[in-house]
Amino acid sequence: MFTSIPIRYSKKISKQYYSKKLKILPLSCFHNSNGCCYSFSSSTPSSTTSTTSSNIALNKYDLSSPKCNIPESISSRIGTNLHLQPNHPLHTIKTKIESYWNTHHNNNNDDTNKTFVTRDDYDPIVSTQYNFDSLLIPKDHVSRSKSDTYYINDETVLRTHTSAHQTMLLKEGIDRFLITGDVYRRDEIDSSHYPIFHQMEGVKMFSEEELNEAGAMTQLDQLHYVEKDLKDGLEGMVRSLFGDVEMRWGIDYFPFTEPSFELEIYFNNEWLEVLGCGVVHQDIVKAVGRGDQKGWAFGLGLERLAMILFSIPDIRLFWTQDERFHRQFQSGEIVTFEPYSKYPPCLKDISFWTNVDGVKSTFHVNDLNEVIRDIAGDLVEQVQLIDEFVHPKTGRTSNCFRISYRSMDRSLTNEEIDNLQEEVRREVVNRLRVDLR
Repeated sequence: MFTSIPIRYSKKISKQYYSKKLKILPLSCFHNSNGCCYSFSSSTPSSTTSTTSSNIALNKYDLSSPKCNIPESISSRIGTNLHLQPNHPLHTIKTKIESYWNTHHNNNNDDTNKTFVTRDDYDPIVSTQYNFDSLLIPKDHVSRSKSDTYYINDETVLRTHTSAHQTMLLKEGIDRFLITGDVYRRDEIDSSHYPIFHQMEGVKMFSEEELNEAGAMTQLDQLHYVEKDLKDGLEGMVRSLFGDVEMRWGIDYFPFTEPSFELEIYFNNEWLEVLGCGVVHQDIVKAVGRGDQKGWAFGLGLERLAMILFSIPDIRLFWTQDERFHRQFQSGEIVTFEPYSKYPPCLKDISFWTNVDGVKSTFHVNDLNEVIRDIAGDLVEQVQLIDEFVHPKTGRTSNCFRISYRSMDRSLTNEEIDNLQEEVRREVVNRLRVDLR
């Protein structure tokens, strides 16, 4: 919910998702560079977790309906659960964060009421009520559009953040919990964005007794106490992962917290945003029947943290089945990823008119990205707009995109990429109704 990536309080759904456009973090290991490349399998990775329940749940719906915009390349990966696969970098980060929060609050206390309940196996198919409405996301917000979100039907989506389960747990009376899971967003194609990524959300609610014992008697005192507890806890979590790094807090905006904050760290000579957080919005608290109870929430993207901590340069690597990748992380500890292959990219351009004379364009770049992903899978490394102009007489808009194809385990031949590119050109016309140039 708070992420800016390819990730909840950090992407991303962050201020980019909830205000303007998503930004790419300025990380040396997390940007759109054309540095060393790594191979990516185009097949769906195996999982130690059964995908049966998710597949059965999805089978209840008509995915061929015009109201559904979920391609097979996405539906086939539901239930893979990279965050549950032992020694996978995402699982390692997840377990370290879970361990921190339950030791941070229980160093000298065995009170089970003060432990964080962990949930990591919720079905990603959720209602729009839980994914949007319960979190105060406006009806006309861009995050609800089909260009951003995968819809099964008008009332059902693939969750765009783990916050989709927040109000459900609050209604159940759970005061402290951590939720981890896969989330889905239609997004751009580059080294730091992927339509499936993983988030963790933490929530802590305070009883009146806890606040009184802390001397927070007035509403303002309680708000300050909750803010301090949140920031102290998150700073400790960051130190447990990154060591003694410099940190700074900034003001942010999320519909579901008020006030809201972002935390940045100075790491590898750069300031990096790592998470978002805030005090749970009182309208949400009241809607779940908790009166004026106070609490905080944070969210972060596991890929974002793993790419920084393990020095993994491309988000597609998390999905590879190549043992040269996975055997580097068998210890379950944070280690530096060692590149194992370098193959050149194969670049292809595609140009088209996005509208007819005098008619406003309905083209959205995420629709193009979906077509390319459906055809090329993880062989596509990046899609970048390199030219755009409007014809002065007809008013038609022309776009030129450069597609970078790259495999990590072999060199791609011009012939096979030509075949993929020809299929892309054909399907772009058929599915997006554009005119090739």
